[in-house]
Formats: sequence, C-alpha cells, structure tokens
Amino acid sequence: MTAYAPDAARGLRRVFVRDLTVQARLGVYPKEVAPQRVVIGIELLVQDDAAPSSVGPERLDRVVDYAAIAKRAREVATAGHTKLAETLAERIAVACLDDQRVEAARVTVEKPDAMPDAAAVGVSVERRRG
Repeated sequence: MTAYAPDAARGLRRVFVRDLTVQARLGVYPKEVAPQRVVIGIELLVQDDAAPSSVGPERLDRVVDYAAIAKRAREVATAGHTKLAETLAERIAVACLDDQRVEAARVTVEKPDAMPDAAAVGVSVERRRG
C-alpha cells in the first residue's frame, strides 16, 4: 500500500494510526466466534488550514485527534461480531469521515493469526468524501 502523502498545494495533511491491535470477533469460521488479534492501520487525508506556507495556531481543535480516531476504530472493531474484514475496514473508514475535515480514509485490517504460514492476511479499503 502506498502511503497517503501530504499535499500543501491542495491543503491536505496526513494523519495516521499504525498497528492498532485489538481483540475482535472477526471471521466466518466457527473458531472465529471467539475474539482474535486484529491489527488496524488508518491513514487519513485531512484539511490543513495552514497550508501551503504558514504555521497554524497550536490548538487541538484545529487538527484531527489521532487518539480519538484510534478510540473510534477500537469501538467499531469490538462492537459485536463482524463476518468480513472488508466490512470492518469499511465501517472504520466511514466512521473516520464523520469528521468533516477528513477528505479520505484508507483502512487496513489484518488478521495476523489466521494462517500459520503467513505473517498476516487482510484487506485495505479507501473511502472518500462524496
């Protein structure tokens, strides 16, 4: 997956949460009714009000809070059983778009313990503001 890049000319910055690990009920197999380790990666393209050439005021209310993004992803991932990694990634991406400053969200959901001969399996999705 290529990284989202900040783009001063378009007034965008990149905000990310890497390797957020949760215990979630994810999958279609009977053994996946129990929680398993799920690793989530989130990349956001966010409006940058100081771009292209200045420094904005140092206030939390002018930026997307990555701790809040991680908290929301945890909530989505641990709310019940989700059959498909694709569905979980889509739900998290759409939740990220709830913040009007987020222009695009790329979410990766990985199941590192799903296959003994693979480091991880998973999916990446992208959702953009309409």
